[in-house]
Amino acid sequence: MKTLAKFVKQRRKEVKLTQEQFAERCGVALTVIRKIEQGKTNLNVDKVNEVLAMFGHELAPVDSRQMDKND
Repeated sequence: MKTLAKFVKQRRKEVKLTQEQFAERCGVALTVIRKIEQGKTNLNVDKVNEVLAMFGHELAPVDSRQMDKND
């Protein structure tokens, strides 16, 4: 499974935006983009979802028991 950091960085580069440009388009601070792409774990889920919305995605709670059934 692709990590959030790799996903965001790859998609940002596909649309040929710098971190600064991407942050502006997402409506978040540059530090949010940098933290996501660096794989930081102390992220604000609302801010992450603002970024993911650019790609038609969002983070949502997952029942770990359900994930185990899918493996």
